[in-house]
Amino acid sequence: MSRRSLDPAAQRRGQTLASRLTQARRASGRSAEVVARGAGISVETIRSIEKGRTSTPEFFTVGALATELGLSLDELYTFACAPTDDGLRSACTPSIDGAAAVPSSD
Repeated sequence: MSRRSLDPAAQRRGQTLASRLTQARRASGRSAEVVARGAGISVETIRSIEKGRTSTPEFFTVGALATELGLSLDELYTFACAPTDDGLRSACTPSIDGAAAVPSSD
């Protein structure tokens, strides 16, 4: 079964998440191998996320990486949903029909 292609907003979220995880790993001074071991995931998974080959990693993978890198899931979500350089806001909340909807500012 093939996966549905991601819309541009989902692609941006994946790139933003990968960027933040890569920044945190590098700031920790640890290699992908060391972080992978600590998080209990494969080094190939980390490399795949960081290189953008995995735009939508599993929730528990992100959670394990966040814990290992000292990041909160709230921080990662907020970072991934921040407005982009082109002024567009990433759509972070899916609507009921599956189309992306922009989160409210309430």
